[in-house]
Amino acid sequence: MKRRKFVKKAILSSMVAIIGYDIVFGAIMPEGYEPLALQGLDPYKIFKKDKGMVILNDKPWNIEAKAHLLDDKVTPNKYMFIRNNGLIPKNINATNWTLTIDGESVVQKKTYTLTELKSKFKQHTYQLTLECGGNGRNEFDPPAKGNQWTVGAVSCAKWTGIRLRDLLEDIGIKDNAIYIGYHAADTHLSQDPNKEPISRGAPVAKALQDETLLAFKMNGEDIPIVHGYPLRLIAGGWPASVSGKWINRISIRNKIHDGTKMKGTAYRVPCEPVAPGKKVNNEDMCIIESMPVKSLITYPKSGAMIKEGKKLNIRGHAWAGELEVCKMEYSIDFGSTWKKCSIEKPVNRLAWQHFYATINFPKKGYYEVWARATDTQGVSQPMILPGWNPKGYLNNACHRIAIKVT
Repeated sequence: MKRRKFVKKAILSSMVAIIGYDIVFGAIMPEGYEPLALQGLDPYKIFKKDKGMVILNDKPWNIEAKAHLLDDKVTPNKYMFIRNNGLIPKNINATNWTLTIDGESVVQKKTYTLTELKSKFKQHTYQLTLECGGNGRNEFDPPAKGNQWTVGAVSCAKWTGIRLRDLLEDIGIKDNAIYIGYHAADTHLSQDPNKEPISRGAPVAKALQDETLLAFKMNGEDIPIVHGYPLRLIAGGWPASVSGKWINRISIRNKIHDGTKMKGTAYRVPCEPVAPGKKVNNEDMCIIESMPVKSLITYPKSGAMIKEGKKLNIRGHAWAGELEVCKMEYSIDFGSTWKKCSIEKPVNRLAWQHFYATINFPKKGYYEVWARATDTQGVSQPMILPGWNPKGYLNNACHRIAIKVT
């Protein structure tokens, strides 16, 4: 008699998290069976996302925006990308939530309640750019493994919380502290309690920046669960993987943090350029820190048509990791010539900047509008794909939209 196969624990847990109730006899549910409650499931409704968002993965959930959906100066929740590494925590109770600070380089281990964090420390609000390190991965050739992000794994919301610096000053850290590492409440896809889906961090210098927050509000409201409620780390300008969600512990390390996805090829690129497809030894990979200069045309939508003789107004955003963008340009002749755009200063450090331009087209036909940003160190976006790397990180090639003049 053929042995009956049952649904795996990780998949069952994901089902429970989505339905919102325990599946009483879930452990004996046949493998491959989909509960009626999940049939016709609408993830857009669950996560309150716009129907134009693109689902790349549902185990775990990874969802991106299209360029034209990111037109707002402050990214609303409905257009904010989702990047998960594990399963969303269940049964979150903010009233009982605590944050523990420990590690080799902490003076004394200490635990704070969420209420204490909110009441004891001054609150700050910053608009901060978060971009997945793999944004643009789908353009790499040879292809890189991972979610095939196009251009929409970026956002710039307003985050409210306390400065991590103030917390570290309150608890005291030793002189040998060089790194922080975060730990969170999400569950590994295997359901193994001894495995963390992700545990990354940053140098102490980044942790001590004014804009590095332990946040509990996004755009003035409680952070949505899928984005880290009730407490998350926000470290703008660096890969969004540094901004851990559902934070319940931070370790102060006397070495580079060695948590999950801090080693090997995870969020690392070759220290020196390599040929496409070449295998790179782990010791020759460097951790990604500040993100590269980049821009995005958010209006009009690619494929727009205008009548001959009409001017086209374009707009979008530009950002440059820890730096600012000092020049913004556009081209309609595939990069042969460039004209300046108007660009605004950021509302605060590490926020994206908004650019505008009015374009005249010489005659009827098909055009591409390319956008190129230059940072304060004089580094400009490459017109085509930058250096290949094994995991397809840091694609900051010029964004392009198609226009037809009729």
